[in-house]
Amino acid sequence: MIKLLPCLAALAPLTLCAVSLLPSRDSTPGFVRAAIVAAAAALGFAVAAGLACALDGAGRSALLGGYGLGLSLHVDALAATLCVLVGFIGLVVVKYSRNYLGGDPGQVRFMRSLLLTLASVLTLLISGNLVLLLMAWVATSVSLGRLLLFYDTRPAAIRAYRKKFVVSRLGDGCLALAAVLLYLHFGTLEIADLAAGARSSAATGSPAITAAALLIVATAMLKSAQLPLHGWLIEVMETPTPVSALLHAGIINAGGFLVLRLGDVLLLATPALDVLAVVGGATALFGSLVMLTQTSVKVQLAYSTVAQMGFMLLQCGLGAFSAALLHIVAHSLYKAHAFLSSGSIIDLARASWTPSPGGQPHPARLILALAAVVGLTLLMGWALGVTLRSNPAQIALGSVLLMGLVHLMANALDERPNVFVVVRGAATAIALAAVYFALQAATAWLVAGSVPTGRPVDGVAPMLIAILAVISFAAVTLFQNQMMRRADARFWIAAYVHLRNGLYLNTLANRLVLAMWPQASTQLSTKP
Repeated sequence: MIKLLPCLAALAPLTLCAVSLLPSRDSTPGFVRAAIVAAAAALGFAVAAGLACALDGAGRSALLGGYGLGLSLHVDALAATLCVLVGFIGLVVVKYSRNYLGGDPGQVRFMRSLLLTLASVLTLLISGNLVLLLMAWVATSVSLGRLLLFYDTRPAAIRAYRKKFVVSRLGDGCLALAAVLLYLHFGTLEIADLAAGARSSAATGSPAITAAALLIVATAMLKSAQLPLHGWLIEVMETPTPVSALLHAGIINAGGFLVLRLGDVLLLATPALDVLAVVGGATALFGSLVMLTQTSVKVQLAYSTVAQMGFMLLQCGLGAFSAALLHIVAHSLYKAHAFLSSGSIIDLARASWTPSPGGQPHPARLILALAAVVGLTLLMGWALGVTLRSNPAQIALGSVLLMGLVHLMANALDERPNVFVVVRGAATAIALAAVYFALQAATAWLVAGSVPTGRPVDGVAPMLIAILAVISFAAVTLFQNQMMRRADARFWIAAYVHLRNGLYLNTLANRLVLAMWPQASTQLSTKP
């Protein structure tokens, strides 16, 4: 079954491609039904491949090519997990599109591009050679570009497409150059052989490996909308909502997948991991702050995605690769649901908000609650053998996660504290911490052997980055509290305006793109 596993996984993208190429003579309802059946079949093949991988281990096909270059497939726990995730989200998005675009004259065209995009992403996940991975990487960008220009008369859609085009071509170039450097050093582009060679290599600090690792990191950051080239992701709201759901819940994770797939190579270059952690952390902080000031639900969700991708790459930079995979899965499911239900998100937010008796919690209570959740994370981690030194990313992200309960705990410590409310808040925090560490352990066990076990403890840099991340997001919590309490003060008004405009980074990017590619141009190709 191991030899048949790659073929079984390959049936998922092949089915989607076959249906996308059906003749246009078919009626719109018929083609839409065929698209839904294809998406369901792709999910079925992905689930079957995942079960086969769980029962019999990873599978690898023969190389169609020579000298380590060509086409091959590789299915392991990492690929199987993400194939099931993409297949599930793809089926939901395709079914949602049936009604969302019902009656639109371009529905068949939309469905074709959607199926091709899903097929490209699935091919990317099961690629066993960097040649095929690079081809699927470019194909994903091409098919996504067609979706971004579904309404090709909208100026904002054209601008977003052009920005994405520039960013994608930069990423493609970085990945191609990294592949050349890796081939010159290892003599192969088979991903499994690259991983084995990296694990047995003594070339830590090699200039060629460091350069290749930095290029891989740059590719991942460009794909995952990291600072300062994040603006294209914010402007894709001119596309139909299913595209936003698929992009934010699936395609945006390609950067993280690339880092996880080539994690063994990145472990040979500490500077690349440090860059990944610093830029990821800065992007997460930036996205979290700007998100607080947005009034558009979808734009707020877009900045949330920017922040979450920063979190995920921060985890990778700190060596918590299995934790990053868990983050990808959790964020994808949440964000797909958030976009597809964005019409009712305001009602949900209002229903979930419970103000404290005294209004906004006092900063002193917030600080006490922040200290409590950080202390709880450290204590729970210590009890399970996870410390700030052994796994700084898990401690940092656990602390940030529990900060979501800070307002609840601060309200429990309000002017008239109630024993029941205090106990309930503490119990909720303890339960959440236990679930968090349990899920981390389960994910590490699930993908053991598919992703590196972690970054070697080689100094205090990872610890300092983790501590800085915790302090920064504690400051964000206090900033949010103060911005709401002092909304009329001049400083907070100015801070709100600047953050509302994303510190003008996207404006500068727009000017650059317009200088390179004037909006007045009427000739626009939908194929990068």
